[in-house]
Amino acid sequence: MGRVRLEAITWERLGDLLAERLLDLKPDDGIRWPRIAFDGAPAARPGDLAERVAEALRTRGRPSRVVDTHGFLRPASLRLEYGHHDVDAYYDGWFDTGALWREVFDPLEPGGDGRILPDLRDPVSDRATRSPYVPLPPGGFLLLHGPFLLRHWFPFDLTVHVLLSPPALRRRTPEADHWTLPAFERYVQETDPAAAADVLVRADDPRHPAWGG
Repeated sequence: MGRVRLEAITWERLGDLLAERLLDLKPDDGIRWPRIAFDGAPAARPGDLAERVAEALRTRGRPSRVVDTHGFLRPASLRLEYGHHDVDAYYDGWFDTGALWREVFDPLEPGGDGRILPDLRDPVSDRATRSPYVPLPPGGFLLLHGPFLLRHWFPFDLTVHVLLSPPALRRRTPEADHWTLPAFERYVQETDPAAAADVLVRADDPRHPAWGG
C-alpha cells in the first residue's frame, strides 16, 4: 500500500472526480466508446461506485451504460460441476468471459455498432434474461463492474479497483460466501489489482473511502 498515496474523500465527491476524469479520457485506439472497469469483490460493492459515476456523467450530459458481470454467469450446470464451493471453479469458470467479449466488448470495437447486451443470465433463477440489445451512443461510456476483471485482458481504457483489506473483506462478506475468500487471495497474488489499476479506492470503512490514482 506504500506505492499509492491515498486521500480521504466522500463517495459523492469521488463519483464527481471520476466522472471529470472520464470526460478527459482519450482512448488511443480509435475507440468511440471508452470502456471502464470497476473491479472489486462483491463485498466491496464496485457497482455502487459505477452507478455514482453514471449519475455524475448524466448530469454532465454524457451517456453511459452500467453492466454487471453477474449478469454473465455461466449456467449453474457448468459453474457448479465440481460442487457449490469449489474455489478454483469460482475463480476460473463462473463468469462467461466469452460472452462478455462477444456481447459487450466486440460491439464497441472500431466498426462496431455500439449495441451491447446488458445481461445474459439471471443469477438467481439461472434462466436466460432475453434482454434486448441496447444502444450506446458514440462517446458513451461502458461502466463494467465485477470481481477479477483485471486478469482477463479486457480492453479497458481506465481501471478502478475498490480494495478491501483481508480483515474487512472477511467481515463484510456474508458467512455463507466465506468459501470464496481464497479466490480473492489468489487474485491478489497473481494479478495485484491494487498496483495494476489506474485508480485505487480503499473502502474498509464504507462511510469513509480513500482514493489515489
